Amino acid sequence: MKQYLQLIKTILTTGKRQQNRTGVATIGAPGQMLKYDLKDGFPAITTRRLAFKTGVGELVAFLRAESSAAGFRALGCKVWDQNANENAQWLANPYREGEDHLGDIYGVQWRKWKAYKEIPLAHTAQVEDALAKGYVKIAQRLVKEQPVMILFKEIDQVRECLDKIMFTPEDRRILFHGWNPAALDAVALPSCHLLYQFTPNVADKELSLTLYIRSNDIGLGNPLNTSEAACLLALFARLTGYTPRFLNIMIADAHIYENQLDMLQEQMAREPHALPTLRIADRVPAFAETGVYEPEWLDRIEPSDFILENYTHEAPLTAPMAV
Repeated sequence: MKQYLQLIKTILTTGKRQQNRTGVATIGAPGQMLKYDLKDGFPAITTRRLAFKTGVGELVAFLRAESSAAGFRALGCKVWDQNANENAQWLANPYREGEDHLGDIYGVQWRKWKAYKEIPLAHTAQVEDALAKGYVKIAQRLVKEQPVMILFKEIDQVRECLDKIMFTPEDRRILFHGWNPAALDAVALPSCHLLYQFTPNVADKELSLTLYIRSNDIGLGNPLNTSEAACLLALFARLTGYTPRFLNIMIADAHIYENQLDMLQEQMAREPHALPTLRIADRVPAFAETGVYEPEWLDRIEPSDFILENYTHEAPLTAPMAV
C-alpha cells in the first residue's frame, strides 16, 4: 500500500502534464515499478475500498475469453460498459458488431489467439509438423507460382503457461500477452496490461509474476490491475503446487487523470491499514494436496472463488473514468 501511495506522490511531484485521446489531461511519469512480496499480504489499497468483486469478475471474464460487455456484467464487472457503448471512436468503428461488442480484447488473445501458417506444399515435414500440433488446413493458394497451404488454429496462451509451470518450470519463456497487431484496429481498447511472465522457483516451490503495463491509470486502473494479477498468480500457484511470492509490475506510462486529483489527494491524507489476505475457495483443487493436475479449472473458476479476508479500509472514494 505504501508503494502505491509513493507512486502517486512521485507522479504528482515529478510528472508532466499532457493531453491524450480521452480529452482529459493527465500528469504522467514514465518507467515506474511496483514490487510486492505476497508473504506480506494481498496488495489491496486500504486508503479507500478496493472494488474487489469488480476486479475478480473482470479476471474471470478474461479467462473465459469474453468479448461482450454483457458477459463482464454477468460476472459483476461493469467497467467495460462505457468502452463498449460510449466510446465515440469505437461506436464509429466498422468492426463493432452492435451493443456491448468489444472485439477480440484481452481474454480472446489470451485464450484464443488466431494463428496462421503459410507453408509451401513441397515442405512436407513442416506441413506434417503443423498438422501434428493442431493446425488445420483452411485454404491453398499460389505464391510465386508455388502451391502454398494455409493452416490455422487457436492458441491458448494461458493454458500453455500453466502446463509449462507444471512440467517444464525451468523454462524462461512462460509468458502470455494480449498485444496482437492484427487486431488493434478492431477492438474497443488495445491491451494496457499486456504481458504476463511467470517465474517458478522450483527449489522453494514459489511462483512469481512480472506484469508489463504499457499505459496505466494510477487512480482507478492500477488498484484493479494489481489485485487481478495477484489473484491470477494465486490461482496458478494453487493449480500447480506452488506458493505465490513476488508480484512485479512495470509501468511504461504511469499517469493520473486531472479529474481524479481530488480523490487521490484525499487518499494521500489517510493512513493505510494492514494488508488483507486472499483465500481461494476449497472447491478449487490444490495440487499440493491432491497431487492431481486439473488445468480445466481455468475455465471453471468463478468470481466467488476468490475471497478477501481481514480487509480493513477507509471509506470509499469515487472519480470518473476517462474513456
